[in-house]
Amino acid sequence: PIIDIMFMDFMGECMDEIANQMAKMRYMFGGSATLPITVVTMSGGGMNMAAQHSQSLEAWICHLPGLKVVAPATPHDAKGLIIAASRDDNPVFVVLNKLSLRNTGEVPEDSYEVPIGKARTAREGSDLTIVTYSRMVHEATTAAEALAEEGIDTEVIDLRSLQPMDTEAMVASVQKTHRAIVVHEAVRFGGLGGEIASQIQELAFDYLDAPVARIGAPFSPVPFAANLEQAWLPNAPKIVAAAKELLGSE
Repeated sequence: PIIDIMFMDFMGECMDEIANQMAKMRYMFGGSATLPITVVTMSGGGMNMAAQHSQSLEAWICHLPGLKVVAPATPHDAKGLIIAASRDDNPVFVVLNKLSLRNTGEVPEDSYEVPIGKARTAREGSDLTIVTYSRMVHEATTAAEALAEEGIDTEVIDLRSLQPMDTEAMVASVQKTHRAIVVHEAVRFGGLGGEIASQIQELAFDYLDAPVARIGAPFSPVPFAANLEQAWLPNAPKIVAAAKELLGSE
């Protein structure tokens, strides 16, 4: 079955079913049962929907063993990941960013899968790695183009899959660039970026020339006022500033 939770803000209404039933059943039945459930939900701000309809809560579900979680950044990956999720014997959450629903791009008419657990390199570079996902891939590539004008060659890794996570892709990139910034729209404190940064630090410490930097939203509900919401959201200029600070910290 494919289930739609229109706003992930309201997962709390069915959290027992998600956390204690859906995520646990295959384990509790020793793998003898399958749960091919796909949950499609929306996250993110930028549309003036205020504090209860604009959150990015992917860290909640990534903390539940038994669930898979994907967060596509492009129309191509959205279709491929939804198809892959629908064919998986495990419960899979497909987290779509609201603003990204406006994106256009080439999408094959034929059926195809984007493998769950496999990241992609959205932009190649040699000076700095940005690890991100969902709508922040667009902000990161925009920042990378701005940095390129100043001679900073930035690689952008689009995780696509948050659980499981392609740590090999992150490590391979950091081995090349020796610096990393983790970016997500979710609140920075307690967000998935802390886990991503920790994985990089543990698996690629000897290759790092500077501490792993993190960009996320402030520890505050999402503002309703348009100007405050835009100030609250991570964006390309904030990524550019963090990149320059990181490169200057060596």
